[in-house]
Amino acid sequence: MILGEKSWLQARDLTPRIVVLPLGSFEQHGHHLPLLTDSVIGSEIAARAERELGEDALFLPMLWTGHSPHHLAFPGTVSLSSSTFIAVVEDVLESLIAGGFRRVLGFNSHGGNMAPSSVALSNVQMRHAKEKPDLWLGLTSWFSLVNASDLEGLGLEQSKISHACEWETSQIQAIRPDLVGEARPAARHDTGSRFWSSDYSRNAPLEIARRIEQNSASGAFGWPELASPAKGEALFEIATRELVALVREMKSWPDAGLE
Repeated sequence: MILGEKSWLQARDLTPRIVVLPLGSFEQHGHHLPLLTDSVIGSEIAARAERELGEDALFLPMLWTGHSPHHLAFPGTVSLSSSTFIAVVEDVLESLIAGGFRRVLGFNSHGGNMAPSSVALSNVQMRHAKEKPDLWLGLTSWFSLVNASDLEGLGLEQSKISHACEWETSQIQAIRPDLVGEARPAARHDTGSRFWSSDYSRNAPLEIARRIEQNSASGAFGWPELASPAKGEALFEIATRELVALVREMKSWPDAGLE
């Protein structure tokens, strides 16, 4: 169900439902993908999940701009500061809590949103923990829901998402091929460090605070030239399946927390 399509009287009776808050971005995605790539991908997964979940969950509209200061060297990018983004997410959560909702899932599609979103959810949870033990605030990203075993047989060169890469290019090709450009320069220059992946091509234990143009002149990484609509559709199906499963499990958690 879409919360924004309900009246307040209807919303009053729907407070036991989980509310899904999609979090996106408005930032550069190389020479070949649109600024709203993350928001388009997240919105598509959320829409598919909403149709499958039916009355089991309520969905908010996509928060279309996120925390993207590392992309600001590229024209068109619109970013919120971390303090503003945290405040916006906190205010959304507080509004829902004031209306009687007790289970909210942040569903993210932009890596830069994870840290400030986590801070926002933690701040709100700590604020209400004593008087509202039935409050559950969760946060996940669609790409975190995709496991390595899910990728077998898909023909993907990249084993993980990077940026404007094979994954994201395939997804936009699957639903909006008219938005995908042909020229797709992308950085592929892993330093070989045991601790850090400079082109996000592998999981690494160290994060380095750098702007995107320091690692990629085009703003893109990976192998976008290997993208295909079939790969994109497969990624949508996996992410949707896992989001639906997560919401259904979260629905079954006890009202008063764990004992």
